[in-house]
Amino acid sequence: MNRDSAGTDAAGAYEGRGTPPPSVPPQAAPPHVPAPPGHAPPPPGEPRGEPRAGVPAPPAHPPVTRPAVVDWLRTPRPAAAPGVWRPGHVPRPDEEPDLVPGRQLAAGALIAFLVGWLLWSLLWNGYLDGWWIFIDSWWTLPLAWLTPAAWTAPEHARFDLYAVLSYLYYGLVVGLLAVGMGRVGNWAEVWRRYGVPLWPLFFVLPGFWREMPRETTGLLWLSNLYYVLLGVALVAVVGRAGRWPAVRRGPGGHPDGTVNGKGGRAAAPEPPADPADWPELRAAGLTEAADRLTAETHGGALGDVDYARIRHAWQSVQAQPGLLPTFTDSVRGRGAAACAHPSGLRDLPVRAALHDLATGQVRIGTAADDPRNPYNRRTTGVALDPALLGTSLLAVGPSGAGKSVRLVRPVVESLCLLALANRAAVVVVTAQGSALAPDEAFDLVLAVGRPDAPHELDLYGGTDDPDEAARTLAEALIGDLATGRPGAEHGRAATALAQLIGPYRAVRGHFPSVPELRELLGGAPDGLAALRDALLRRSGPEAAAHLRELDARARLAARADDIAILLAERIALLDRPAFARTFRTDGGGRPFSPRAIGHPLRVRIDLPERGHAEASRIVARLVLAQFTEAALARTDRSLFAALVLDDALSTVTADSVRAVQRLRSANAGVLFALRTLEDVPEPLRGPLLGAVGCRMAFAGLPPGDGNRFADAWGTELVQTRDVTNRQIITDEPLTKALHLMRRLVTGKATTAEAITVREVERARWSPSDLAHKVPAGHAVLSLTDVRGNSAPPLLVDLRT
Repeated sequence: MNRDSAGTDAAGAYEGRGTPPPSVPPQAAPPHVPAPPGHAPPPPGEPRGEPRAGVPAPPAHPPVTRPAVVDWLRTPRPAAAPGVWRPGHVPRPDEEPDLVPGRQLAAGALIAFLVGWLLWSLLWNGYLDGWWIFIDSWWTLPLAWLTPAAWTAPEHARFDLYAVLSYLYYGLVVGLLAVGMGRVGNWAEVWRRYGVPLWPLFFVLPGFWREMPRETTGLLWLSNLYYVLLGVALVAVVGRAGRWPAVRRGPGGHPDGTVNGKGGRAAAPEPPADPADWPELRAAGLTEAADRLTAETHGGALGDVDYARIRHAWQSVQAQPGLLPTFTDSVRGRGAAACAHPSGLRDLPVRAALHDLATGQVRIGTAADDPRNPYNRRTTGVALDPALLGTSLLAVGPSGAGKSVRLVRPVVESLCLLALANRAAVVVVTAQGSALAPDEAFDLVLAVGRPDAPHELDLYGGTDDPDEAARTLAEALIGDLATGRPGAEHGRAATALAQLIGPYRAVRGHFPSVPELRELLGGAPDGLAALRDALLRRSGPEAAAHLRELDARARLAARADDIAILLAERIALLDRPAFARTFRTDGGGRPFSPRAIGHPLRVRIDLPERGHAEASRIVARLVLAQFTEAALARTDRSLFAALVLDDALSTVTADSVRAVQRLRSANAGVLFALRTLEDVPEPLRGPLLGAVGCRMAFAGLPPGDGNRFADAWGTELVQTRDVTNRQIITDEPLTKALHLMRRLVTGKATTAEAITVREVERARWSPSDLAHKVPAGHAVLSLTDVRGNSAPPLLVDLRT
């Protein structure tokens, strides 16, 4: 690739080692958009993005700068289960709390309040005085015991003190009454659930204040003291209801000031470092570089892609300390543009989804608040990242269910952003005109079948090994036909191709073109004779070996069941005028092969499905076979490699299923999008569901597909409640009369309920539920990451 001199410093150091990528036409940089204090309004005709708290808004214009990146960096990202959207995530309890119904809770709180008010009124007005062994004001006995009787006279010098003590005592009684009634009425739960303030409870402090003698000299300071005590009591009650002590102690704290209750004073936690100040670089002594990045971060010149790219480069430096001088010089000289992508771009022209490049996630929806979902996952965001896509993903749903718009497009957009951050390589195979992303979002757009396309597709995957080239080409040509005996058929086809392309390369120096390969497979005598004559004129063991290959091919061609006849028929689908410039092998073009995934490339391959449907499927199988071969052969697997098949019709073969199972250890994955599992051969449907780690069933799934998904997701133990009603028969006259009256009023006989609770094993999602109970715009998604962590099938609302 062409790189400017300023961009080669660190970019080349962090790319994968291996075959250099093909030349890519330089892409025009997006027009500069000034950075106002907020997000600039989108141009006319462009959709408006809705910003979410703590996450950069999805721009509707080229986001060269992003002032909100500081808030985005400071957003907490707690550890969470696979598939949880982490920015700002608040964990939910595992089990749904056993909540009292709202009407019952409110009624109980109101009744307790009224009972407490009535009880205080009866006490204050003396209606209960004579009930305690005929002693007046029995509830004031503790006050009488603590104060001399002479103080009660108004003319006594201690009368003011007696008044203060009296009303303090009355307040204590009211407080005890409020606490008791609060516990009975569950006022704390009312506060936590509805936020109902508890201050009205203290207005039960009755008219005893109005009865206080006005001529009391301590009225002013006593009233002030009363208000202070009232405020303290209010704060104490509200704090206990809102669990303020737990907030003050923090996580893991204990009331005695120990750490985890094991003794020793808890050390005050250090405030977390501000990621916008680049603390990692400062800790390593790169103060000048950190200052440059900090200034550009706070100034808005550094975006989320820049942050992810430079942070990835710093991680590479930590793994290879020899790259430190190059990294430091790049950051000092270029700031936010340091370690740039080979294209020089720093963001996509437009985004349609929410992305968090700090974690590599893209949000695709929200877990529905549905009883089928675990309680701790309901209403949480659902996201995908390389750790999940690394186990490969299979999405099945009819046309119009939203596979392309709500799944494939966000994933492709996320992978392109990660590629700009030098963290991923992505190859997208789609039909011409599908518009998964604009052409400007890719480094290379390969339009198969268009004569004006600047790039070609390498028919042999960029390899020099004839056996490897024959193996991938055989997979593309007959992979969909070899489901009965996959090993035998595929082996025969690969052998036949290797017997021809090996000698051809030895003689001509390159592999045969499509027309030449068709002639050789068809047994054209002139072509085979020319190869034989050229080999006979050579000497050495290599020429002798190639002659033996040609002789073996000639013997096999005489058999009626020769596989070369079928191969010639299939390769003829590619020998069309439309593909004349697509598979050049003479070295004059600019061929692309998936071997370039060792570099952070963004490639889209458009297939002519309308005019050449069968040829497009052959090309899709060819790209899949070459991708899996290249991903598994990489020595540097630091980049995540992804292949996205927008329509995987006829691309799933026995060989590809086996290869997909091995990709998760190679930091690579494939996204298969299918309309129905009927597009997959019957023997491969179960193995395909078992090979991928992530499975997604969209609304409108056929019942047969639902059966396959239900079997793949298995069963779980659930509790069931069986209620049996038994009529009560009695011989007692009074009881019989009551039962008769109840029957006359309700129209039902008196019964007794017997409840049986048991555990049974049921399907997580039944085929009927998958076919008929998944709402439009929703999908059922199960996830597994490369470390083996998994999430059960979730009903996901893809519209939010």
